[in-house]
Amino acid sequence: MDGKTVNNVEITNMIFIQDMATGKVLAQNRVKNWRGWSFPGGHVEDGESFYASAVREAKEETGLNVRNLKSCGVIHWTNTVNHGRYLTFLYKTSDFDGELLKETKEGANAWMGVDELFAAESDNLLHEILEMFLRDDCGEAFGSWSNDDDWRIYEYL
Repeated sequence: MDGKTVNNVEITNMIFIQDMATGKVLAQNRVKNWRGWSFPGGHVEDGESFYASAVREAKEETGLNVRNLKSCGVIHWTNTVNHGRYLTFLYKTSDFDGELLKETKEGANAWMGVDELFAAESDNLLHEILEMFLRDDCGEAFGSWSNDDDWRIYEYL
């Protein structure tokens, strides 16, 4: 096999939580990583499944208990400089309970309409990630980033 060994891999998740009564989606105005409007999520910890990490991150960042998460695929980025990989596993659900935390160390939480999210200004690929959550015809998006944080998605597969 003629390929490169990848030593630098980050594995994360993002969760699209929709309130079916209102049609609104839970978004975060993030102040740490992925600054600006985005979705709850975070890193997968050692010994943790992708699914379990999404449930944990949703609870930590929103206060909500999520269930019956449906996989929406993965976004896969490669670093153009050091060939590292960054994987984000996407899940969605409308099955949740609990009391929403208005704000955490990650940022403020708010229910927003899909149209509002598409209209929101974003430098963190919000619109491209939102599209991945809404599509049923692909399981992977592929892109790249460089060390100056220029993140892009090139194709949906």
